[in-house]
Amino acid sequence: MENGKVKEKENEQETEKLCKRCYQTYTSQSNTSSSCRFHPSFFVCRRHDDQKRYYELGPDDPPYAAKFYDCCGAEDPAASGCTTSFHVSYDDD
Repeated sequence: MENGKVKEKENEQETEKLCKRCYQTYTSQSNTSSSCRFHPSFFVCRRHDDQKRYYELGPDDPPYAAKFYDCCGAEDPAASGCTTSFHVSYDDD
């Protein structure tokens, strides 16, 4: 019986989970402090605090609009995350 419980525990550790920050699947064993790359803030469209920097605006954008990640200033919505950490599962809440 005890051998069965050990196998159950191993199977639980190998279950793939979905990270709610970077949307990649991972296992408990593969989750390290640099596994997850994400932006801790939102991609926003508003006036930027640093007005000295030029932002490319689309033809329908108002002249004051800037689109960027609030955490790092990256202007590409597909930009690689600026922060790394452990993956966080939806099950961890």
